[in-house]
Amino acid sequence: MRKYSRQFSAFIGQLLLICLVLHFSTTHATRRHVNFVIDYVNVSRLCHNKSIIAVNGKFPGPPVRVTEGDHIIFNVTNLVEHNVTIHWHGVLQVLTNWVDGPEYITQCPIQPGRSFVSEFQIVEQRGTLFWHAHIEWLRATVHGAIVIRPRHKPSYIPSIKPNHEHIIILGEWWIADVGDVLQDALDIGRGYDIPNAMTINGYPGALYKCSQHLTQRFRVTKGETYMLRLVNAALNFALYFAIANHTLTLVGADAEYTQPLETDVVMLAPGQTNDILITANQPEGNYYMACSVFNPNSNIANVPYPQIPATAVLTYSSSLASNISFSQLQLPSLPAFNDSLYVANFTQSLRGYYTMSIPQEVHYDFLYTLSYSFLPCPTCLSPPYPSQRITTSINNQTFVLPQISLLEAYYNHINGVYETDFPKKPPYEFNYTGIEERDISTSNLGTKVTMLEFGKTVQIVFQNTHSLGYDIHPIHLHGQNFFIIGEGFGNYNASLHAPSFNLRDPPFRNTIAVPSGGWAAIRFTTNNPGVWFMHCHFDLHSTWGMSTAFIVKNGQGKNETLPPPPANMPPC
Repeated sequence: MRKYSRQFSAFIGQLLLICLVLHFSTTHATRRHVNFVIDYVNVSRLCHNKSIIAVNGKFPGPPVRVTEGDHIIFNVTNLVEHNVTIHWHGVLQVLTNWVDGPEYITQCPIQPGRSFVSEFQIVEQRGTLFWHAHIEWLRATVHGAIVIRPRHKPSYIPSIKPNHEHIIILGEWWIADVGDVLQDALDIGRGYDIPNAMTINGYPGALYKCSQHLTQRFRVTKGETYMLRLVNAALNFALYFAIANHTLTLVGADAEYTQPLETDVVMLAPGQTNDILITANQPEGNYYMACSVFNPNSNIANVPYPQIPATAVLTYSSSLASNISFSQLQLPSLPAFNDSLYVANFTQSLRGYYTMSIPQEVHYDFLYTLSYSFLPCPTCLSPPYPSQRITTSINNQTFVLPQISLLEAYYNHINGVYETDFPKKPPYEFNYTGIEERDISTSNLGTKVTMLEFGKTVQIVFQNTHSLGYDIHPIHLHGQNFFIIGEGFGNYNASLHAPSFNLRDPPFRNTIAVPSGGWAAIRFTTNNPGVWFMHCHFDLHSTWGMSTAFIVKNGQGKNETLPPPPANMPPC
């Protein structure tokens, strides 16, 4: 009886999601128009002037503020010389897979001089997400926050005044053109030139050259409570964030509520967002906020990173008019750059806050190894591996983007674009997290996907491997949020670890930071038909091939069936 009740609850949850789409679309939906113009803008950072690609002349781009249930009409006009796409990161896109945004997965890019209008709804989500370019590395400067107001909120989250909310976007800055940085890395088959600075809302802060006068200030009034909407928009770095002398209370992650978690420092992987409450309860004055890199690879020569934290200032209102003496400000205490134990304790302390049921029965059970690997490259001459280039893989498969969109190929039954035999487990077993010399080369390039029936439960255990060294991998799934039911260090052992899975109150997210030298387990229900990309949100790793896609088949009836494409889809 208990098993039946859980299955029935899962079915009701799927049905409720579809009904909510119909309900909002016919009764309560507010239509909101969002217009993006992508163009060049000149900016100055680190004593250098530079032209960047930005949205509506702003870097970071404009925040999009909506309410749960809103119907969005989104117009993008491309005025630059590059193809572009925009992905609404974390937005579920229920029955609107066509406008999800990843290039050659759900659409062809918007070509120079063209526009694209798309429509979708915000369904059963509330909190902070972000939008960004989803082609090459354009998202370095083409990104911005999404703020989703709830129709109803938990009682433990106080009502926040409209002026008591701050958006904080963590990112990176290169003096060089980011497109050139990417191309140089691909040409040599190795790593890339690291950014010259980390940033908070596009500015490096007072510890960097030519930056003190541009340091961002966030105003607070003593005794008041504020919501910080925190986004890690960095391309390739997980980041710590803290505010000197202030406690952070995390109440949301990836636009899903969490049980309140008090901490001094949060860690966000690229693609993750946090909703954080702070109370201005310190003596009047100025307080540094800072972000620094979490890099679990102890050998900095293997994975270099900017070692100066980005800073901004939390300013109490009585101090707003005064000049800041930066030399007298104290940085918040941040963990060591490679403190994997701190990060593990933080991520494993997160608990979800929701009414939905957690899938108990598993229909698809996958083990995915995340690895570095090599491919032949006659023009790559850099030591210590000449004539080879670094790639990444999932189960020894290195993903190759097709020339037309996967969704178009699937919907129109076009043969030869993709294969449906993505492996369910690695091709061979070994001591995944052990340090040993072995042949890690792979010739398994291709566009392989996994077909899934509608309404089923998928469990994936991501197993990190040592291969060329330890690193975390922030895996992002489009179109489906998932429960993070377990994680740990070492090799995953089903008989040992599965009994301790959290099936009561796990966090519900769209991006999981798979631990360095460890594993993480997720579950989700296939209640959204279409083609859904899954990839590492380190852009270098995704570029190298740590990606795949799921094709969720149609269910029964119109409300479980992917509609035809919009008439104005961009051509290839």
